[in-house]
Amino acid sequence: MNIAIGCDPNAADLKNALIKHIEQLGHPCHDYGSDDPIYANVAIEVTEAVVAGKHDRGILLCGTGIGMCIAASKVPGAYAAVCQDPYSTERSILSNNANIMTLGSQVVGAELAKSLVTIWLNVTFIPGSRSEPKIQRISEYARLHEK
Repeated sequence: MNIAIGCDPNAADLKNALIKHIEQLGHPCHDYGSDDPIYANVAIEVTEAVVAGKHDRGILLCGTGIGMCIAASKVPGAYAAVCQDPYSTERSILSNNANIMTLGSQVVGAELAKSLVTIWLNVTFIPGSRSEPKIQRISEYARLHEK
Protein backbone atom coordinates (compact mmCIF):
# COMPACT_ATOMS: atom_id res chain seq x y z
CA MET A 1 0.00 0.00 0.00
CA ASN A 2 1.39 3.40 -1.02
CA ILE A 3 1.03 6.01 1.75
CA ALA A 4 1.15 9.82 1.65
CA ILE A 5 2.00 11.66 4.86
CA GLY A 6 2.20 15.30 5.91
CA CYS A 7 1.93 17.48 8.97
CA ASP A 8 2.23 20.93 10.44
CA PRO A 9 5.56 21.98 12.04
CA ASN A 10 4.40 20.89 15.51
CA ALA A 11 4.09 17.26 14.45
CA ALA A 12 7.30 16.87 12.44
CA ASP A 13 9.01 14.55 14.93
CA LEU A 14 6.03 12.18 15.07
CA LYS A 15 5.70 12.25 11.29
CA ASN A 16 9.35 11.24 10.88
CA ALA A 17 8.92 8.39 13.35
CA LEU A 18 5.83 7.20 11.50
CA ILE A 19 7.58 7.30 8.12
CA LYS A 20 10.24 4.93 9.46
CA HIS A 21 7.56 2.70 10.98
CA ILE A 22 5.49 2.58 7.78
CA GLU A 23 8.55 1.72 5.71
CA GLN A 24 9.50 -1.01 8.21
CA LEU A 25 6.01 -2.44 7.66
CA GLY A 26 6.89 -2.67 3.96
CA HIS A 27 4.86 0.24 2.61
CA PRO A 28 6.32 3.02 0.46
CA CYS A 29 5.69 6.40 2.07
CA HIS A 30 5.80 9.80 0.35
CA ASP A 31 6.55 12.74 2.66
CA TYR A 32 4.58 15.88 1.76
CA GLY A 33 6.47 17.90 4.35
CA SER A 34 5.98 19.69 7.60
CA ASP A 35 7.22 23.23 7.09
CA ASP A 36 3.96 25.02 6.26
CA PRO A 37 2.37 26.49 9.39
CA ILE A 38 -0.94 26.66 7.52
CA TYR A 39 -1.81 22.98 8.05
CA ALA A 40 -4.70 23.18 5.60
CA ASN A 41 -2.22 23.51 2.72
CA VAL A 42 -0.58 20.18 3.57
CA ALA A 43 -3.94 18.53 4.28
CA ILE A 44 -5.30 19.57 0.90
CA GLU A 45 -2.15 18.53 -0.99
CA VAL A 46 -2.02 15.08 0.61
CA THR A 47 -5.75 14.49 0.30
CA GLU A 48 -5.92 15.57 -3.34
CA ALA A 49 -3.07 13.15 -4.12
CA VAL A 50 -4.91 10.29 -2.40
CA VAL A 51 -8.23 11.08 -4.08
CA ALA A 52 -6.45 11.31 -7.46
CA GLY A 53 -5.06 7.80 -6.93
CA LYS A 54 -1.39 8.74 -6.53
CA HIS A 55 -1.45 7.05 -3.12
CA ASP A 56 -3.74 4.45 -1.56
CA ARG A 57 -4.19 6.27 1.76
CA GLY A 58 -2.97 9.39 3.52
CA ILE A 59 -1.91 10.23 7.05
CA LEU A 60 -2.05 13.79 8.38
CA LEU A 61 -0.77 15.09 11.71
CA CYS A 62 -1.25 18.28 13.69
CA GLY A 63 -1.62 19.01 17.40
CA THR A 64 -5.00 17.30 17.81
CA GLY A 65 -5.71 15.80 14.40
CA ILE A 66 -8.96 17.75 14.30
CA GLY A 67 -7.84 20.63 12.08
CA MET A 68 -6.27 18.27 9.57
CA CYS A 69 -9.45 16.17 9.54
CA ILE A 70 -11.63 19.21 8.87
CA ALA A 71 -9.33 20.49 6.11
CA ALA A 72 -9.02 17.07 4.44
CA SER A 73 -12.79 16.59 4.55
CA LYS A 74 -13.26 19.62 2.30
CA VAL A 75 -11.61 17.76 -0.60
CA PRO A 76 -14.24 15.93 -2.68
CA GLY A 77 -13.71 12.20 -2.37
CA ALA A 78 -12.00 12.40 1.01
CA TYR A 79 -13.08 10.25 3.93
CA ALA A 80 -10.99 11.49 6.84
CA ALA A 81 -11.08 10.23 10.41
CA VAL A 82 -9.37 11.34 13.61
CA CYS A 83 -7.85 8.21 15.15
CA GLN A 84 -6.95 8.15 18.85
CA ASP A 85 -7.69 4.60 19.96
CA PRO A 86 -7.56 1.11 18.42
CA TYR A 87 -11.31 0.57 18.09
CA SER A 88 -12.15 3.85 16.31
CA THR A 89 -9.08 3.39 14.12
CA GLU A 90 -10.31 -0.01 12.98
CA ARG A 91 -13.86 1.25 12.51
CA SER A 92 -12.64 4.22 10.44
CA ILE A 93 -12.01 1.65 7.71
CA LEU A 94 -14.62 -1.03 8.43
CA SER A 95 -17.53 1.37 9.00
CA ASN A 96 -16.44 4.40 6.97
CA ASN A 97 -13.85 3.30 4.39
CA ALA A 98 -11.61 6.20 5.42
CA ASN A 99 -8.82 7.06 3.03
CA ILE A 100 -7.27 9.70 5.31
CA MET A 101 -6.16 9.09 8.91
CA THR A 102 -5.46 12.08 11.13
CA LEU A 103 -3.52 11.96 14.36
CA GLY A 104 -2.78 14.51 17.07
CA SER A 105 0.86 14.72 18.08
CA GLN A 106 -0.17 16.33 21.37
CA VAL A 107 -2.84 13.68 21.98
CA VAL A 108 -1.14 10.37 21.15
CA GLY A 109 2.45 9.41 21.85
CA ALA A 110 4.77 7.88 19.32
CA GLU A 111 4.21 4.26 20.36
CA LEU A 112 0.42 4.56 20.34
CA ALA A 113 0.59 6.35 16.98
CA LYS A 114 2.68 3.52 15.52
CA SER A 115 0.19 0.98 16.84
CA LEU A 116 -2.75 2.90 15.37
CA VAL A 117 -1.04 3.23 11.99
CA THR A 118 -0.35 -0.52 11.99
CA ILE A 119 -4.01 -1.25 12.69
CA TRP A 120 -5.15 1.24 10.04
CA LEU A 121 -2.89 -0.22 7.37
CA ASN A 122 -3.94 -3.79 8.12
CA VAL A 123 -7.70 -3.26 7.91
CA THR A 124 -9.60 -3.36 4.62
CA PHE A 125 -13.14 -2.20 3.94
CA ILE A 126 -15.51 -5.06 3.13
CA PRO A 127 -17.72 -4.28 0.11
CA GLY A 128 -21.30 -5.42 0.65
CA SER A 129 -21.05 -4.97 4.41
CA ARG A 130 -23.87 -3.32 6.32
CA SER A 131 -21.81 -0.10 6.28
CA GLU A 132 -21.76 0.20 2.51
CA PRO A 133 -25.23 1.82 2.12
CA LYS A 134 -24.26 4.41 4.75
CA ILE A 135 -21.06 5.28 2.91
CA GLN A 136 -22.95 5.41 -0.41
CA ARG A 137 -25.40 7.90 1.09
CA ILE A 138 -22.56 10.17 2.18
CA SER A 139 -21.00 9.92 -1.30
CA GLU A 140 -24.33 10.63 -2.96
CA TYR A 141 -24.87 13.74 -0.87
CA ALA A 142 -21.34 14.97 -1.57
CA ARG A 143 -21.76 14.50 -5.33
CA LEU A 144 -25.02 16.44 -5.30
CA HIS A 145 -23.43 19.37 -3.50
CA GLU A 146 -20.07 19.62 -5.26
CA LYS A 147 -19.51 22.92 -6.96
